[in-house]
Amino acid sequence: MIRSILFTCLLMLSGQSWAETQVPQSQAEIRLGFAPVVKTASPAVVNIYAKIVRQGRSNSLFSDPFFQDFFGRGFGETRPRVQNSLGSGVILSGDGFVVSNYHVVGSATEIRVVTTDRREYSAEVVLGDKESDIAILRLKEAEGLPFLQLRDSDQVEVGELALAIGNPFGVGQTVSSGIISGLARTGTATGNARGYFIQTDAAINPGNSGGALIDVNGDLIGINTSILTRSGGSNGIGFAIPANLVAEFLRQARAGNDRFISPWAGMSGQHMSADIAESLGMAIPLGVVVSNLHALSPLADAGLRIGDVVTHVDGDEVNSPAEMKFRMSVAGVGGKSVLTRLRGEDRADIEVALISPPDTPAANETKLDEDTALPGLVVSGINPAVIVRLGLPLSQTGVVVVDPGNYGGRGGLRAGDVLAKINGTSTGTPGDVVQALTDPGRRIQIEIERGGRTVSLRFRL
Repeated sequence: MIRSILFTCLLMLSGQSWAETQVPQSQAEIRLGFAPVVKTASPAVVNIYAKIVRQGRSNSLFSDPFFQDFFGRGFGETRPRVQNSLGSGVILSGDGFVVSNYHVVGSATEIRVVTTDRREYSAEVVLGDKESDIAILRLKEAEGLPFLQLRDSDQVEVGELALAIGNPFGVGQTVSSGIISGLARTGTATGNARGYFIQTDAAINPGNSGGALIDVNGDLIGINTSILTRSGGSNGIGFAIPANLVAEFLRQARAGNDRFISPWAGMSGQHMSADIAESLGMAIPLGVVVSNLHALSPLADAGLRIGDVVTHVDGDEVNSPAEMKFRMSVAGVGGKSVLTRLRGEDRADIEVALISPPDTPAANETKLDEDTALPGLVVSGINPAVIVRLGLPLSQTGVVVVDPGNYGGRGGLRAGDVLAKINGTSTGTPGDVVQALTDPGRRIQIEIERGGRTVSLRFRL
């Protein structure tokens, strides 16, 4: 009893009861919630309706040259199909720049954007990147639009309150709340994106893709892109592309780029595991182990070697190749970054030039004409720029298919196939391919490298 009285007296002396610090002070505060933030931010989040035309898929047997010989080229093809895609977007500027996900609008032939006050605009993709899953749109004849300010996403902390705004399942603009659950998530998102994400438990569902993840001040933290789910609905594990990367996309779009240019490291690396850290004498697993370096890599020029460990980029810790690429992408092409390198017990900061992938040696891209066995086939020599564009292995050399053309495509060739031999003759340059396919005879056998495997394709003319 005495202890209870003393505790009550202490609360009274403090001038404020414990209970009063845990609850809102008025009915107005109870009603308020996130309403002011949502009222300010929601007009900058739009609904996106995209029309996508996909070529019909025929049975693979119909592509066999045997059937083509009997029934003619084009046998078994089906008509193109029109699909409608629904997603969200965020207005980034008053003059009509909008960000969304690449998987929402990247292949669209027609894009319609609807604002919260029901105004409609036609739009076009001015800059997109499938790997990052980001697309920048430009609304036609738009001015004076409400837009969101981009926050420095490096300042976001786990535990912060966050709101997700979008159009889930097409029911209309919806707001869900949660917290920032994690940072620097890599290799966990579904869909096209394979990058570096902010994790949140704010509900994200189909249709939310491309929508806004904002903080309690209404600033844009990230762009909602994907979820981990077994049912198709939100399980409280959602991912957003950080606002700092969005800012670099917007900068490049304003500069007139039609393709996102990320600094080229010319390096492949490996996540630092506990076993690798122990073998290197490291007390804590930290950084990225350099496993391969291209001869033209700016990191190699700066003194990095295979086996070195990169622990920081511009002072920010990196623990995966995707995180390292993100840090360099945010810095942008044309500048320099400082990488912290470990080599045994030697620790050093080295300055690295941020360059676009070199287009050297010359690729000599060549389109085969009607005098060859596979007219329309486009091939190219392999250099760093081609490696990045077609997603080839870092050490790949030779000649690659850029576009298989109608005849090559029906025979099984794909963009990204590396041509090794044609009728037993090695092909190291586009000129070799042209020569091998000029009067090759009635039958052609092409050996290709695809996904680490050797595949043999046969054509009959």
